[in-house]
Amino acid sequence: MNPSQLIAFLNSINIGALEGIQGKLDQASTACRNLDQQELAELLSEAGTSLGRADMKTYRKRIATVVARLGHLR
Repeated sequence: MNPSQLIAFLNSINIGALEGIQGKLDQASTACRNLDQQELAELLSEAGTSLGRADMKTYRKRIATVVARLGHLR
C-alpha cells in the first residue's frame, strides 16, 4: 500500500466489530512498517490499545496523527 491508499484505508475504518477494526489496524500497521514508518506503526498499535479500553478520544487522535503524517509522505 502506498501512503495515499493507506490514508483511504484508515479513513474507511469507522464501523464494525471490535475484532474487525483491530484486524484492519494490524493491516495498516504492517503497511506502515513496509513503508519504513515504524513510528506510525507504533501509533496505530496505541490506537488499537486505546480502542480496546474504549478510550475513543485517544483512538481518534492517534488515527488522525497517522493520517496527517502519511499525507506528508505522498
